[in-house]
Amino acid sequence: MSVPAKLALHGVSKSFGPTEVLHDVSLSLFAGQVHALIGENGAGKSTTMKILAGYQPPSSGRIELDGAKVHFASLHDGEMAGIVMIHQEFNLAEQLTVEQNIFLGRELRRGLLLDKAEMRRQAIAHLARVSCDVDPDTPVSRLSNSDKQMVEIAKALSRDAQVLVMDEPTAVLTTRETDILFNQVRALRAAGTAVLFTSHKLDEVAEISDHVTVMRDGAVVHSGPSQDISEDAMATAMVGRPVSDLYPPKSGVAVEAPVVLSVEELTVPGYAQDISFELRQGEILGIGGLIGAGRTEAMEGLVALRPATAKSVTLFGQPQNFRSPGAAQAAGLCYLTEDRKLRGLLLERGMRENLTLQTLHKFGRFFVDTKSEDAALSKAIIDFDIRAGDRAIAVGNLSGGNQQKLLLAKVMLSEPRVLIIDEPTRGIDIGTKQQIYACLRRLAAEGHAIVVISSEMPELIGLSDRVMVMRLGRVSGTVSGAAIDEDTIVRLSMGLDPQSAPNTELA
Repeated sequence: MSVPAKLALHGVSKSFGPTEVLHDVSLSLFAGQVHALIGENGAGKSTTMKILAGYQPPSSGRIELDGAKVHFASLHDGEMAGIVMIHQEFNLAEQLTVEQNIFLGRELRRGLLLDKAEMRRQAIAHLARVSCDVDPDTPVSRLSNSDKQMVEIAKALSRDAQVLVMDEPTAVLTTRETDILFNQVRALRAAGTAVLFTSHKLDEVAEISDHVTVMRDGAVVHSGPSQDISEDAMATAMVGRPVSDLYPPKSGVAVEAPVVLSVEELTVPGYAQDISFELRQGEILGIGGLIGAGRTEAMEGLVALRPATAKSVTLFGQPQNFRSPGAAQAAGLCYLTEDRKLRGLLLERGMRENLTLQTLHKFGRFFVDTKSEDAALSKAIIDFDIRAGDRAIAVGNLSGGNQQKLLLAKVMLSEPRVLIIDEPTRGIDIGTKQQIYACLRRLAAEGHAIVVISSEMPELIGLSDRVMVMRLGRVSGTVSGAAIDEDTIVRLSMGLDPQSAPNTELA
């Protein structure tokens, strides 16, 4: 007699109005198994997970728990059944402390009073499980994105889930933090927990999962043991086409190409010191280094998003001293933030308003010409392959990949000649990554100069003409050509000798 699945969907479909987004989806999660669910943004993964966890009811089909049909009327019903979900977008109360978030809605009491001492003791223990050393009294709003994610994970682990649903849990984690999380996942698996894991990082899927289900366009297109499908086959199943050529050919920018941006001794107090580099026309310069190395802060300082000083900044041969991001934009230098949801887009507004917000002066002096805005949106949808069923859809309802493409279109509407793009493909599926890489290489071929900050090693290696590595707020070295490899970049990130690798210029 076969053991029933801990939690399963059978023939589930889901419609929002007249649009069916899930089509006859069946999925089984077993105790002591890590089940990976993968697919492009918009494939239906998030809707599937929300139905499993009780956030949304199915339009048809059934949900079974331990072989018995169940109906979850709410998230609370799902949690009462032992199903806990770790969200891709943080589900934390920003103004409450870490400790308050961990116990929110299930506070411990001693009589009529809150048992604060016990909650603090347990909060410290839960944080220690994921090697997160933040103070439990710290407001969540003051944490980094990676620390917020670790708090989210600690909160979920504290609930002793029978089923743990993890939606892109590693998207903002460092390699070390991911290793810590995976150790916890293995411990949960050994203890008999059923785990559903989603990630766009296929190497992680291959490493941690026992079973892989692939979704495309709202339907399951593959389901089977992880050992029976390669990473390349996963990618092909996800997008419906081969993606072996993920990175377009590099331009081979000549050393004699004109320097368009020169920075000498840029300092951002508390984050980066004496950062110097040059950027040539048609070049993609990658910036690597560990989280906390000062990469983002240095570039934010360059475009006046943070207080900064520099010995000199020269853009297209002209000395610059930017007092605001608007001044940098007017000079032809634009920065695309790593945080598209909080700092890049207005999630409750439509695509048209988001696209033109940064360049409203182009669409009317006293009144906004909405017809011109609509025309600009139509062009952006074609140029950047933004996929949305309704042009008026709130941007928050777009998939992460389409949000990122809209943000890139928004920045390019200002016609920058130098573009700084921070974490260009974070939380994006492999098919959309391929599109964005091709877009960046096309922009470089057209004469734009591009700086890419990335925490993904394959992205740095596959996309960059040169890589500048930062460590502890300083440039530790720059590599180019054949020296752009993982070993050299990691050594520079850790402050180790890169063994005099060819084309390595030590700072």
